[in-house]
Amino acid sequence: MPSLALYVAASLALIATPGQDMLYVMARALAQGRRAGFCSALGVCIGILVHTALAALGVGALLRASESLFLAVKVAGAAYLVYLGARMLLSATPRARALAAPRPLSPLELVGQGILSNVGNPKIVVFFVAFLPQFVDPASPHPTRDLVLLGALYAAMALPIKGAVAWITASLARRAAPSLRTLAWLQRTSGTILVGLGLKLALPGSR
Repeated sequence: MPSLALYVAASLALIATPGQDMLYVMARALAQGRRAGFCSALGVCIGILVHTALAALGVGALLRASESLFLAVKVAGAAYLVYLGARMLLSATPRARALAAPRPLSPLELVGQGILSNVGNPKIVVFFVAFLPQFVDPASPHPTRDLVLLGALYAAMALPIKGAVAWITASLARRAAPSLRTLAWLQRTSGTILVGLGLKLALPGSR
């Protein structure tokens, strides 16, 4: 599996991106404390596994059908990563209303809502279809397995990071302004990394 170190570095940067899942975890942590935030993070990571399975089945079948089509997906995926990064750099700073406290939920409800928050976002499955194949060797005898392992690794890295965000957010209680400044910095940093990654992967011989 090529470029595993690059995959890990890129994944860690993207996991910290202030997107829908991160704001959801922060909102739950603000509303109900650390345990609620961690339950929400767990649900989000389970949702990541669902998207991984969908992406692995679809992309794996595509690779078995045609290596040329798979290469086309990788090139399109690299372009999509650049697009996502550019949007992060150009988008507005996350707003405080995104962290508005929702109604209290039980731990099971929190996990379920976390799953729905992730699975219900169609942009995530598009992202996984674009992102994961960049790190799979087209000559691999088991591309579907490789995709599943990459997705599982992504989820495994996401859980402690999002859990830590829940812990820190709950510790800050209602002081959302510092968190918003941090989100803005993370958004700019992650956008820059994402653009750079997409450009690197689009270059000949970079895979």
